[in-house]
Amino acid sequence: MILSTTTRQLFSEFGYQKGIEVAKECGFDAIDIGFMRDIIENEEFSEQNYEKTCDMLLKEVKNSGLYFNQAHAPYPSMRFRNTHETAEEYNKRIKPHIVRSIKMAGILGAKQIVVHPIDATSRPDINQKELNLEFFNSLVPLCREFNIKIAIENMWKYSSEFGRIVANVCSFGRELADYFDALDERYFTVCLDVGHSSLVGQHAHEAIYELGNKRLTALHIHDNDLNNDLHTIPYFGKMDWSAIMKALADIAYKGDFTFEVLTDSFKIGRGNKELTKKYYELLALTGKELIKQFEEYKNEM
Repeated sequence: MILSTTTRQLFSEFGYQKGIEVAKECGFDAIDIGFMRDIIENEEFSEQNYEKTCDMLLKEVKNSGLYFNQAHAPYPSMRFRNTHETAEEYNKRIKPHIVRSIKMAGILGAKQIVVHPIDATSRPDINQKELNLEFFNSLVPLCREFNIKIAIENMWKYSSEFGRIVANVCSFGRELADYFDALDERYFTVCLDVGHSSLVGQHAHEAIYELGNKRLTALHIHDNDLNNDLHTIPYFGKMDWSAIMKALADIAYKGDFTFEVLTDSFKIGRGNKELTKKYYELLALTGKELIKQFEEYKNEM
């Protein structure tokens, strides 16, 4: 199983070239490139410059012996509430960013790109599933052109009324399965965020079984305390990693093992590059141990 990690902290801490080098030195096989809004709105990823930047990134990963296995589009994919800008202004701006992120992911050779489903729970007049299916299907021509699949992710939201995280759109394995089954499998797949599952009251291994081998081809791996979206290293929280790895083995999961651990949540190293690199070494070691568990469970079958 391929071991990969997201780029947000790697690139912000080390820059593009050094970040890729650090990923290789720490023991990762591939990189999941994130096109979050703080990245895609940078000049190098603008409409005028993104192709040149992609050429540079491809050169760097090839020199390192790594590759880009998947990607993440900017989010949220749509808003209904006004923030520092109106929802209309935001929605007009975000769709071209999502489109460009899909183009870049395809150019970089990623197999799939995570695109968040739209949360329409604040609008009871809107059929949330119909809205999302229309949105996802609008991306199919890009999938064809750039030979990439859209990976739908399970989401949550924070309820100020209840003072805690609650279920949202595609929050449970069965809901992700329903969305996948309503779309064309040539262009869509599922990315299960195992941490998000636990936050809405479903164990990640239960969601894995509900999804099965055909639907589930991508993962966001991280741990939490079952209450907060911490995105920390496995075993630093309360999730049941033996159950998760066994479930992946039981369904004969064939996708990659991709971390979405956010080191800046804990201010790891506080700008000290050597400490940050040690954190990534521990992350890679943890990933390899979990993959070893997966292989052992497979051999027992």
